[in-house]
Amino acid sequence: MRLLPWTGADGKPCYLSTDNPDSLLSRLADDVEAAQLASAEQVLAGAKAVLGDPKAGERAARFALTRAVESLGDALRVAVSRSREGGVRQSRT
Repeated sequence: MRLLPWTGADGKPCYLSTDNPDSLLSRLADDVEAAQLASAEQVLAGAKAVLGDPKAGERAARFALTRAVESLGDALRVAVSRSREGGVRQSRT
């Protein structure tokens, strides 16, 4: 069972049961995970910039922290999914 990189409407985890890593839903999940990880890299760079700017105000710091928390949640979900599968999937790009 693969933990998918999104939740259902009720906020509960979604899982995929397939042995085919090339199925449409598997490929979609791979693409979403790749986008989440790329976004996390951008968020990290932005958060570092805010933290490094002594003139950054509370609003900028809160925004950066909010986005960092969202991205960390996405990255942890990807890590949990991949650890359950016993390895890291290769990017399809």
